[in-house]
Amino acid sequence: FSAEQEAQALRKAMKGLGTDEDAIIETLTKLNVSQRQQVLITYKSTIGRDLIDDLKSELSGNFEKVIIGLMTPTTMYDVHELRRALKGAGTDEGCLIEILASRTNEEIRHINENYKLQYGSTLEDDIVSDTSSMFRRVLVSLATGNRDERTFVDEALAQQDAQCLYEAGEKKWGTDEVQFMSILCTRNRCHLLRVFDVYRVIASKDITDSIKSEMSGDLEDALLAVVKCLRNKPAYFAERLYKSMKGLGTDDSTLIRVMVSRSEVDMLYIRREFQAMYGKSLHSFIKGDCSGDYRKVLLRLCGG
Repeated sequence: FSAEQEAQALRKAMKGLGTDEDAIIETLTKLNVSQRQQVLITYKSTIGRDLIDDLKSELSGNFEKVIIGLMTPTTMYDVHELRRALKGAGTDEGCLIEILASRTNEEIRHINENYKLQYGSTLEDDIVSDTSSMFRRVLVSLATGNRDERTFVDEALAQQDAQCLYEAGEKKWGTDEVQFMSILCTRNRCHLLRVFDVYRVIASKDITDSIKSEMSGDLEDALLAVVKCLRNKPAYFAERLYKSMKGLGTDDSTLIRVMVSRSEVDMLYIRREFQAMYGKSLHSFIKGDCSGDYRKVLLRLCGG
């Protein structure tokens, strides 16, 4: 890998009349995120221009969004997406849920630090001012990045937690959402997987079915996302991708965010889950749903 060679290749692709989009896709998708950051610096030092500015002036639409996403450091990409979800036109609840439910404690800590540096306000303050009621409380809890990350399962506590969830939902009229939140957003993953097994025995139904029947709207979506991410994160993202493309119209912001943010993390697993869940490959889905350079770059990311 030579940062200088790649910087020159990008400059060549954008110089003169017309832009060589294929060369841009080829160059950027074969690099990983840290190599792309090196190219960014080298481009400025050897060519004396800002690569992001050049890309923005040459590209447009969804293709531009993917390319700029690839050029953004992982944490900053999440930070920008959260900010857009909170401060854009209307709140993008799906984006807030997806990022906060799926990132690790360490990732959330980095997001919080960088968000504050970038925007001068804390992520928590912006969530509080932009969302309401129980949904707000779940997001604030997730945004603290304070989940127990040990692998210890306390059997007695698992029985107690399962019983608590049952009594907070299925067993009573009305739902005690705080119980759901405090158990689902703080306990460790191994422990919760055990809780879900015990819960199925006590309630004779899956925890996800209980959440669906007891909650609604954004709160339901948020708690379901938490459970799905604990059980199988790649399957959660496969479902996000499927829903972004099925039916009329494409939810491009979700499609782009998942493809960019997971391309170097678990894309191969997401592809496998997608195939298993929907009987079609993610590749064929993207091919049928997108077009042009946008489609080309997403297919390259799908290659993992």
